[in-house]
Amino acid sequence: MQFRKNTFLTLFFITFFSTRLYAIEEIDSVAIIVNDGIISHQQVNNQLNNFKRQLKLQGQSLPPEKLFKKQVIERIILDSIQLQHAKSQGISVDDLSLNKALEAIAESNNTSLEKMLKALESKGISYKSFREQTRKEMIIRQLQKRMIYSRVKVSQQEINIFLEQQKLSGEAANDKYNIAHILIATPEAAAPEDISLALEKAKKVVLKLKNGESFNDIALRYSDGRHALKGGKLGWRSAAQLPTLFLNTARSLNKDQISEPLRSAGGFHIIKLLDKKTQQHIVKQTHARHILIKADEITSSDDARKKLTSIKKRLDQGEDFATLAAKFSQDPGSKNNGGDLGWATEGSFVPRFTEVMNSLKDNQISEPFKSQFGWHIIQVLERRQQDETEQLIRQKAELAIQNRKAEEELQLWLRRARDEAYVDYRMDLGVSE
Repeated sequence: MQFRKNTFLTLFFITFFSTRLYAIEEIDSVAIIVNDGIISHQQVNNQLNNFKRQLKLQGQSLPPEKLFKKQVIERIILDSIQLQHAKSQGISVDDLSLNKALEAIAESNNTSLEKMLKALESKGISYKSFREQTRKEMIIRQLQKRMIYSRVKVSQQEINIFLEQQKLSGEAANDKYNIAHILIATPEAAAPEDISLALEKAKKVVLKLKNGESFNDIALRYSDGRHALKGGKLGWRSAAQLPTLFLNTARSLNKDQISEPLRSAGGFHIIKLLDKKTQQHIVKQTHARHILIKADEITSSDDARKKLTSIKKRLDQGEDFATLAAKFSQDPGSKNNGGDLGWATEGSFVPRFTEVMNSLKDNQISEPFKSQFGWHIIQVLERRQQDETEQLIRQKAELAIQNRKAEEELQLWLRRARDEAYVDYRMDLGVSE
């Protein structure tokens, strides 16, 4: 659809789409039309300034203005497309959920929400813009989870194959890679000349990197990947979280070594191995047993406490814990095992139970205490530290494989959505090739 630059049609357009993703105050502020959404010059400038500020805070140099602007505008367009998809599916984030997310962000940075907001404002980032940007990111994550991640399934055979490949290659189950990435994209239905041009460009990029130019700067200037504005940094990922194409190459690279261009359906990839490590997942486990007396319509909470106090006295006098647990405990899961809870990792029980259990020495029996399930007596039998069990390793492998597959699907979905979107640059943004 084409729009003439006359007042009547422009006013009609603004009125018709006033309920869409973006609104504008002045007609001449329209910068880009994305499907039925509007992006204003002010929004473009705000995002440019935000990313410049972020890069400055991280001590990163800016690429040439034209290339940087192109990267940011592509990011804005992709976000706009995803937000429109989310709106059509009724995905939203309410203020309560947003507030909890902001508090979690502050907590992860070892500060309070109030202090975090003051720190942001001191750096020129307004609370309102940060809050709304966080909301948009949460909406996009929900959309991606619904469209991609929730639909990706992992079979037991895939887990078996992955773990077997790790063994054959000498790969530890907990090996992790810190990868940086540059993508030179090709269209979804790329012609041979498109592929040749992209490969030539990728080779020139590799040459620049081998001549000592910063990977971070080159990624900002040339990469079409989603992480370009982060200098191409993907962060630490387990072997299963990496696309197979990346993993096979990363295994052969030394630290700080750069790959040759790697071909995929999306284009040519260049990766750099920033670091590699094998994490030992040592977990604390406690072997304990307990006796539970519940309060109900017949037995009051105080009566339950008194009954357990009487049992505790019998234990103090030397009676067998397992025998008394089998006779009196009201926990159906452990009663027939003498109250034995088996080996449990940290966080397996409710907080109050865990708190009391952790305060005990080996073989010590607690005083009666109350949790949400009733009144308990605990005895800690022994403690140990050990590697995760095979079951936990398989669970982590399943999650990592699912994330890897979903990431690959997401890239294809984003490319398809971008190719199918109607994008009209209403004014010259200075990013044309």
